[in-house]
Amino acid sequence: MGGKPHNSSDLPPFTLSGFPGLETSQHWMFLLFGILYIVSIVGNALILFIIKEVQSLHKPMYYFLSLLSVNDLGVSFSTLPTVLATFCFHLREIGFDSCMAQMFFIHLFSFMESGVLLVMSFDRYVAICNPLRYATVLTDACVVRLGIAVVIRGFCMVFPLPFLLKRLSFCKANVLSHPYCLHPDLIRLPCGVPVFHCINNIFGQFIVISNFGLDSALILLSYMLILRSVLAIASREERLKTLNTCVSHMCAVLMFFVPMVGVSMAARYGRHAPQYVHTLMSLIYLFVPPMLNPVIYSIKTKEIRQRLCKILLGTSYSRTLMGSFGNNISSTTSFSLTGFSEMEGLQHSLAALLLLLYAISILGNILILVIIKEEQSLHQPMYYFLSLLSVNDLGVSFSTLPTVLAALCFHAPEIAFDACLTQMFFIHFFSWTESGILLAMSFDRYVAICNPLRYSSVLTDIRVAHMGISIIIRSFCMVFPLPFLLKRLPFCKANVLTHSYCLHPDLIRLPCEDTTINSMYGLFIVISAFGVDSVLILLSYVLILHSILAIASQEERLKTLNTCVSHICAVLIFYVPMVSVSMVHRFGKHAPEYMHKFMSLVYLFVPPMLNPIIYSIKTKEIRKRLYKMFLKPNL
Repeated sequence: MGGKPHNSSDLPPFTLSGFPGLETSQHWMFLLFGILYIVSIVGNALILFIIKEVQSLHKPMYYFLSLLSVNDLGVSFSTLPTVLATFCFHLREIGFDSCMAQMFFIHLFSFMESGVLLVMSFDRYVAICNPLRYATVLTDACVVRLGIAVVIRGFCMVFPLPFLLKRLSFCKANVLSHPYCLHPDLIRLPCGVPVFHCINNIFGQFIVISNFGLDSALILLSYMLILRSVLAIASREERLKTLNTCVSHMCAVLMFFVPMVGVSMAARYGRHAPQYVHTLMSLIYLFVPPMLNPVIYSIKTKEIRQRLCKILLGTSYSRTLMGSFGNNISSTTSFSLTGFSEMEGLQHSLAALLLLLYAISILGNILILVIIKEEQSLHQPMYYFLSLLSVNDLGVSFSTLPTVLAALCFHAPEIAFDACLTQMFFIHFFSWTESGILLAMSFDRYVAICNPLRYSSVLTDIRVAHMGISIIIRSFCMVFPLPFLLKRLPFCKANVLTHSYCLHPDLIRLPCEDTTINSMYGLFIVISAFGVDSVLILLSYVLILHSILAIASQEERLKTLNTCVSHICAVLIFYVPMVSVSMVHRFGKHAPEYMHKFMSLVYLFVPPMLNPIIYSIKTKEIRKRLYKMFLKPNL
């Protein structure tokens, strides 16, 4: 831009930045931000819906939580447009007025969040220190007035900022250091009259101190008074129970103020730190609280947790008492799922890992489907089968997702009997379907390599559709009898499953009558599906290898064999874990329980996650399209 100053009327657009030094990984950043936005928006929307629907949550504490969720949605939607534009569409320019508007809303919701956390601390203070006056102090009218006061205060503090910036002249390169507009970032750019720049700095510091400083001091004071009241309680159990009502709020306070202090410290004392450190701290400050607040309140609030699990599983959370053991029969209405009970201290880490695997699986397979649909050159039998594999992998992920989330994240392990049978049906249905798809893909490779001249006449679109329908019908017919064979059995043992989802081998351990028919039928469909499919896949590769070895040129042999690498990997990551699960189940009965659970997780989670990655890496057309989408949109 040179040294010529510009005022706001003729100012060129600002240029937003991603992560400096990570330009080649911008598409991964987009995937990460996509997950964070989805969790934040869906989580806070669910909190609002549950508080609206459940009458027992119509209390001041949950009204303030609703306000916090609305505010977190505001934070997410304020940054969403420019973050998506920067990382997804590579559109880095933003107009001056648009930048001012975004800055206003980001800071408005930040100041409001501080105020909401303050009134929530007041709610906890009244509830614990003056419980008899709680209903008379925090009336609905008082809650409304407090909410309006928080909004007005935030608005009044932030409203002058855009007008103070508009008075300034700009002569530096208008490159921002984030994918969104923040006041501390914008006031680095103006030049000209120093006094105007000084006014912006002083006003910015004033509202930070008068808002965040005052709020944090009052929150700390409220907890000192709360702690004094709690310590005055005679019973240790009552003290812990009372203090437990504050845990969610304390976590929300720490998640908001700790990153904020980190951002301030990095800006003031870390000027020589790499730019990505400042960017990362800013992202944590704006992304982590909206994402984790609904998660924390869902885990720690019993009513919200119960309602979430009813939404996810459709199950009743009044515990079903076992019938009298005198008659040795119980009417089973629910099963209890288990996570890694041997690793209680790592449950949250495991839940985070599984959520990451789900996100990679779902986003990866959706991307494969979108690319195959949009790219005309991929409208071939090989990629039709790959589309079917991606749809199937999405089915596997969505089949296990509800109960894994319920068991590991919300500590709600119960699942209704019919819901359990339904989940079992879909998990095994998609497993059998995957085996059939891999067989069809091996046939595709066999025809393409052994009979290339007949490829287009053998694998017509109609024949591919017939093969897909046949795979689905075969899987359905094999799995359909399983729920009915289980429903005829009485259950008298403790109905505790060894996984966080329902599997047939797990369920047939529980009935108190003879399960020979169930075991024999299960063995029959395993042999007739996995056994036959694996043998036919092996035979197809024997014939393929025979044809490849007949090619004279070594370069041509390697090139031909390379077209099979993706499929070979997909076959191995499906069958190796499946064989390992069977071996551990049959010969590892004395192995630790977590070994069985771990092998089962590998079998169900690894193929849906790795299949899209393998095909993206090994398939040139998909790789080019992904590169075009994320890195070079104008290619």
